[in-house]
Amino acid sequence: MGKLVALDMQASDLFLTNLLKAWDKGYSVFPLDQRLPQIRKEELVKTFGVSEIISISGKHRLDGCSMEPDDALVIATSGTTGNPKGVVLTHTAIRASSQITSSQLGVANGSDEWLCCLPVSHIGGFSVVTRALHNEVRLRMHEKFDAKRCEEAGRRTSTLVSLVPTALERVNASLFRKVLIGGSAASQSLPKNVIRTYGLTETGSGIVYDGVPLPGVKLQIRDGEIWVQTPTLFNRYLGDDVQMKDLQWFATGDAGFVDSNQKLVVTGRLDDAIITGGEKVWPNLVESELNSLHLFTEQVVVGRDDLEWGQAVTIVGVPLDPSITIDIKEIREKLNQVLPNYALPKAIEIVDELPRNAVGKILRNQV
Repeated sequence: MGKLVALDMQASDLFLTNLLKAWDKGYSVFPLDQRLPQIRKEELVKTFGVSEIISISGKHRLDGCSMEPDDALVIATSGTTGNPKGVVLTHTAIRASSQITSSQLGVANGSDEWLCCLPVSHIGGFSVVTRALHNEVRLRMHEKFDAKRCEEAGRRTSTLVSLVPTALERVNASLFRKVLIGGSAASQSLPKNVIRTYGLTETGSGIVYDGVPLPGVKLQIRDGEIWVQTPTLFNRYLGDDVQMKDLQWFATGDAGFVDSNQKLVVTGRLDDAIITGGEKVWPNLVESELNSLHLFTEQVVVGRDDLEWGQAVTIVGVPLDPSITIDIKEIREKLNQVLPNYALPKAIEIVDELPRNAVGKILRNQV
């Protein structure tokens, strides 16, 4: 049985070297989020049963748990709704994800180069590394996202990059052959070379591109919830005896439907739904339409307790121009052309910024 090794370092050549060494020894790796305070890192190390910590300062051995032979990676979920879980992905699942993604993108090992500028502690960043490794494609790694460095890489040799919507807004996407966008709701209007992806940590990153499942991926909608069957599926949660190989389908916890073009439309997390006047409103759909009004640099739609409606659909946003008063009546009039009356926002709350995690997801439970 192998052990779990925590890599406590930024994305770098040193990170890559230690990753490959750990895998060569049959160990599983757990990349620690470098944005976390030390006390939080220590909590995760203890909770996940890490046996060894490797940092730029050296190695520190602990009494940890044992891992299964095919276990490759443990990723802490983003924790937007509670304490993070340890998602265990196998070498088999990671290899499958790398292969179907690269096939879909037409990746060529002679001409393409992946740019990793998302945190490697999250599946969106780590999967860039494994796509490059498994397909023998050049890899460029940045310690963190920097728009200027990202564009510079695109002008030089990088042809492929994975970003979150907030990062995409700051980068000239045309500098890259393909851009994968995920992490949170993106604007409906995207450049032709930008691919909107859907996936979870549990599915080893994106498994649906522009609404279409990747080869080998199957979808079902059950009572409004997205269920998936995929060769990229994780093995188990750390500390949980239930193994995904014993289940035919995985419930994502996401709400969605298949439209008339047979494309998947993701409407949000099931527990994000706003119930107002007995009607169900999906925040993502309202946010998507709000983007077209160009009133906020960033916004989120939430439900606020309301005596009359139960919950009132409310915009919490950072105004694009703080000197201009944003009129809720004007917003309602414009949105009423594309949304039903019950989904129209009833109030606006102006803030300086919205809380986000390391990969750009808005932390709704903190708004």
